[in-house]
Amino acid sequence: MRLHKILLIIAAICGISGIGMLLSGSPETAGPLLILAFITMAIAFRGYEQLKGFSYTVTIFAAVTTALFYPKAFVEMNGFVFATLITPLIQLIMFGMGTSMSFDDFAGVVKMPKGVLIGVVSHFIIMPLLGFTIANVSGLPPEIAAGIILIGCSPNGMASNVISYLAKANLALSITITAISTMLAPFITPFLMNLLAGAFIKINVWDMMFDIFKMVIIPIAAGLLFNKFLSGKAKWLDKAMPYVSMFGIAFIIVIITAAGRDNLLSIGPVLLLAVLIHNVSGYILGYWSGRLFKMSERDCRTIAIEVGMQNGGLASGLAKGMGKMATVGLAPAIFGPLMNVTGSILASYWHRKPPLDTPSTIQESELPAL
Repeated sequence: MRLHKILLIIAAICGISGIGMLLSGSPETAGPLLILAFITMAIAFRGYEQLKGFSYTVTIFAAVTTALFYPKAFVEMNGFVFATLITPLIQLIMFGMGTSMSFDDFAGVVKMPKGVLIGVVSHFIIMPLLGFTIANVSGLPPEIAAGIILIGCSPNGMASNVISYLAKANLALSITITAISTMLAPFITPFLMNLLAGAFIKINVWDMMFDIFKMVIIPIAAGLLFNKFLSGKAKWLDKAMPYVSMFGIAFIIVIITAAGRDNLLSIGPVLLLAVLIHNVSGYILGYWSGRLFKMSERDCRTIAIEVGMQNGGLASGLAKGMGKMATVGLAPAIFGPLMNVTGSILASYWHRKPPLDTPSTIQESELPAL
């Protein structure tokens, strides 16, 4: 514990020094100091129970900072363009998502029809409309504003399941909503993008639909089959997939950050604020949509998390498929790490306030393994 305290002090010194160098006009010195500050902080957080959940996110901040100061290192190497890795990485992440699911997850529609319906419908109404509203009032360039709508039209990500577990929400309902929204994405996401983002950017509905099938449905289906027939037979793969997914997400964010560096430096604070409002508003409106239909406290928490957290990796892949990675892809790249921070804070708050209502629709022993 003492070592971790020392590391925190080192991180603070490096961070303050880096900011000072940046303000004094010495970015060449500020870069290494800020990168070292985030890396040291990520290691230090591992020594504190309440902070260890933020370690991965802080590591991403270190990677993003590296991409901002040294963008050329993440654009290409010896003629190989790193952006070509985005689609395969997303497919690998979605395969990992499939291996952590089972066909029983879809049976939750029968067991919890009301919660699933409210969760999925709220997700695909609240976040797209919030994104459309924020994009219109933000004053951001059209393609960057379209990225806010894109992240709003995307399905849930697996991160929402982890946050639901930590927040003492209904994990079974969370997993089912994630599964259903993901399977509906090839049809709903292109339709919503064409409807809401068409005024900002040209949308090819069929190309986007094909991209989602290619990046999401096929890998998840393969993962589901793997889980059904080979689960436990390749234990090394079961253990490796979460780390592969974390690395994949981090690398995608770094590639997009490097590609859109100039845009980020000019409109970064405004875009960050817009994405934060989008994310937090999703939690609030999602929670009260559950309250509106008299859902239990556990289910309201679940719907709040499912509405507020999006699949940033998929949105980034779609932006790349549109050839707009450096503009449309910026909002998804920011949304991913940010929602992990806000989601962890929300989960910590709710974890200390266990819901008074008793679990409904499913027994504790029936919950899928996280």
